[in-house]
Amino acid sequence: CAAVEATAEGDVVRISGLVEKPDPADAPSNYAIIGRYVLDPQIFDVLRETEPGRGGEIQLTDALQQLATDEKLGGPVHGVVFRGRRYDTGDRGDYLRAIVRLACEREDLGPEFRTWLRGYVGQELSEG
Repeated sequence: CAAVEATAEGDVVRISGLVEKPDPADAPSNYAIIGRYVLDPQIFDVLRETEPGRGGEIQLTDALQQLATDEKLGGPVHGVVFRGRRYDTGDRGDYLRAIVRLACEREDLGPEFRTWLRGYVGQELSEG
């Protein structure tokens, strides 16, 4: 979850703080980091010095937090506000929803797949 500050560039924000999987009450905003990065090479030096965090793992989020709060290390850190459909492919249900939606939208797979899916869903509903 990211704490952000507006910039002069529309959907670009400056990241002022990051928290890895905070409890909702402790979240600094409703902005989530969805894992697409262009990183300054300095991140590797910061990661070498980053202590294990949540789950006993070295978290990229912790290293990015250091860059965001100390520009001498290689910051600042910026983000682009994404507006669109997003699935968490680390969640099994979301992974399946993403695969089905993407298959349905493809020109080469969609028509045949949608026909199969309608039949499958209809059969499952009538038996369920």
